[in-house]
Amino acid sequence: MAGGQYILWATPHSLYAGKARSYLIKKGVPYREVSAADPEFLGQVIPQVGHMVIPVVRNPTGEIVQDTTAIIDTIEACTPAPDLTPPGPVQQVMAHVLDAFGSNYLLPLAMHYRWSYRDRQELFLRTEFARAIPHMPHEQRLETAGKLMTRFAGFLPNLGVTEAVIPAMEESYAELLAVLDKHFQQHPYLLGGRPSLADFGMMAPLYAHLARDPVPSFLMKTTAPNVFRWTERMNTAAIEDPDFPGYGADFTTGDALPETLEAVLRVVFDQWGPGLAADAACFDQWVGSLADPAPGQLVSHNGARQVHPHVGRISYAWRGVTMERGSQPHSLWHFARAQAAAAALRGTDAARLADLLDRTGGAAMMAIATTRPIRRENNVLVLG
Repeated sequence: MAGGQYILWATPHSLYAGKARSYLIKKGVPYREVSAADPEFLGQVIPQVGHMVIPVVRNPTGEIVQDTTAIIDTIEACTPAPDLTPPGPVQQVMAHVLDAFGSNYLLPLAMHYRWSYRDRQELFLRTEFARAIPHMPHEQRLETAGKLMTRFAGFLPNLGVTEAVIPAMEESYAELLAVLDKHFQQHPYLLGGRPSLADFGMMAPLYAHLARDPVPSFLMKTTAPNVFRWTERMNTAAIEDPDFPGYGADFTTGDALPETLEAVLRVVFDQWGPGLAADAACFDQWVGSLADPAPGQLVSHNGARQVHPHVGRISYAWRGVTMERGSQPHSLWHFARAQAAAAALRGTDAARLADLLDRTGGAAMMAIATTRPIRRENNVLVLG
């Protein structure tokens, strides 16, 4: 499988395509990117997936794989080199934490900076969205793109993006950029000299939306230029970077984390913890309302297949405001990978993780549990 070519159906402006593309580049596997406007994708691939979504990958044996986590898992299983998994067990837990944080928690913030500032970046966004529309005259593509954009902008309320919480959201983003920029002043990647799941998960929001769209791109470049430089680094094939001569291309030794990463983790646990706890409570309430919550039951408030379903609305205190949004079972499913890796630790490894969580304020969040596990099956979330 590793010897053939992968096909990546994607668009430049897609959040999750940015994660998959960066992984494929750093992994060094041969791949060809094809537009989501591709007739084969629309006519043959999407019916196999079961809903309209990007990115989607076809591996050299013809298997269709959707969801960036599944894409990375599939390729890692058959392509051992270069090794992008940190060797330390505590490092692996934190890589999963940061992967889930970037892929889920930062989605509403990325959507905010794209759609709340639509009027200031309209032509750029229309042009980008037009790239994914089947071929037609340019002006017609732009008009069609505008209608599609309005649909995406309509997702903001369910993501919790309202006038009441936007100042707190933007303040939280400034905090994250500050600690990330300090880290990338000293280290090329989140876990040292080599990219990992941590980097790919954070690329999801920090590239396609926040580093490319005009308004957030200007913000990143002028307040956190080392974060912007990292997004460029993550789209080059080389592991070692000339910005860090002599740094090497290895993860931090001894299962240690770069000291500057602990500040990032404090922000992660502080910002995400309240919402994830509310998601878990809502999920448990939904499970309790089911007449027969059998394994394989679709996780969905209305029985529809969705990439990011919800099972009810939640409300919780967050940074001095009340956050109200649709619940995010996908966050619970993704974060459970980090929790499973943590639960497998024993002895000194477990003790080191406990000490790290004490220092970074993550113990409570790592202990969040649901009454039923969530698994991914046939491109949707179901009860375990």
